[in-house]
Amino acid sequence: MGLINLLIKDPLTFILIAIPLLYSIIFHELAHGWVAYRMGDPTAKSLGRLSLNPLKHLDLMGTIMLFVFGFGWAKPVPVNFSRLRDRRMGMIWVSAAGIIMNMLLAFCALFLNRLLSLPSSGMPSVLLHYLAQINIILAAFNLIPLPPLDGSKILMGFASPDIQNFFFRIERYGFIIIIALLYFGVLNPVINFFQWMILSFIKLLLP
Repeated sequence: MGLINLLIKDPLTFILIAIPLLYSIIFHELAHGWVAYRMGDPTAKSLGRLSLNPLKHLDLMGTIMLFVFGFGWAKPVPVNFSRLRDRRMGMIWVSAAGIIMNMLLAFCALFLNRLLSLPSSGMPSVLLHYLAQINIILAAFNLIPLPPLDGSKILMGFASPDIQNFFFRIERYGFIIIIALLYFGVLNPVINFFQWMILSFIKLLLP
C-alpha cells in the first residue's frame, strides 16, 4: 500500500512511518557520502550532500512512487570510485556503509525499546518498532545484488573486471528490472531471507 492511502486512512500511523522512513533513507545516503569522503572522494561533500536537509536527498519520481505504490527511492549520493584511495576496498566499504547504518539504527531502536521497557501499545514503543522494521527492510532490500542496489556494488568489489563491467552495463536498466521482479514476487524470498539474517544478527547483540 502506498503512503498516500495510509495518510488518508490513518494519519497518525502515516506520521509514525513517514518520518522514520525519511530520515532512515537520509542517514543511509549520508553514510555512503561520509565513508566516500573519508576514503578520498569529496564529491558528495562538495555538492552539499552530507546534510540532514531532506530537500538535498529527495528524488521527485522516487517520492511519487513511494507515496503511490509504497516503493520509492532517494537521490543516490554521488561517488567517484576512481578517486578513492583503494578503489576495490572503497567500493565495498562505501556501498556497505548505508546497509550498516540501517542495521545500526534498527539495533538502537530495539535496544532503546528493551532498555526503557516501554509499553508495547504506547506511541514511543510503536515509533521505535517502526524505526527498527523500516531499517531492517531497507538494509535487506539494499543487500540484493542487483544494480544499482548496494549489494551489487559490494559484490563488484570482490568480482572480476568482466563481471564489474557487466554490472555497470546493466545499471541503467536496474530499477526497471527490480520493479518487474518485485511485481512478480521473485525478490520476496530473497528480501525475507535477508531480513531474517539481519534480525538474527541484531538479536545476538541485544542484551
